[in-house]
Amino acid sequence: MKADKSLLNGSATLLVLSLLSTGDKYGYQMIAELEEQSDHTFSMKEGTLYPILHTLENTGSVESYEKEAPTGRKRKYYHITKKGLRLLGEKKEEWTAFSQAVNAVLAGSAPALA
Repeated sequence: MKADKSLLNGSATLLVLSLLSTGDKYGYQMIAELEEQSDHTFSMKEGTLYPILHTLENTGSVESYEKEAPTGRKRKYYHITKKGLRLLGEKKEEWTAFSQAVNAVLAGSAPALA
């Protein structure tokens, strides 16, 4: 099931930082890993990913560097910084509080009529 795009937009920075917390990655690799790890629930387009990466880079949360791939092609890799790890911790706390609040409301709701 595909998630509503507005749900992905609200958590995209958290997801990108989480992916980078496991190691340096290039753009397409992040897109592919996000799809795979979410069992194809999340599909992020390059037009969404790269502005997030640029913002994170401008704030010092992520750094980029170029490296030659086995194919001989240069790729731009992204690396999470200590500041980015702190931001990831903050975003995880925000997500936990938000999801607990949503789940509390859902748990108290009456079943829908058929």
